Amino acid sequence: MQVDDALLTKLEKLSFLKVSDDKRGEIITQLSEIVSFVDNLSELNTDGVDDNFAMSDKGTFTREDTPSCDASVNDDILKNAPLSGDHFFIVPKIIE
Repeated sequence: MQVDDALLTKLEKLSFLKVSDDKRGEIITQLSEIVSFVDNLSELNTDGVDDNFAMSDKGTFTREDTPSCDASVNDDILKNAPLSGDHFFIVPKIIE
């Protein structure tokens, strides 16, 4: 795939972005490098790879959701605060 000014103009329209004229050359170069990198994937030999190699009939393993409260974590966090009290951060009032 060739990345040129026409393709960049089409990408601008599709993405609702505007690329400034002084950056067009740089972006075309970067997009060309990305496309050539992705083209390398087509050279991989995938003949022996099953189409569903990344899929599993099993569900995703989930851990037991058990709540825990370690007060030492709260204390460690609050000791770095400039002001704290009653296990809360104290911040300046911003609403009058």
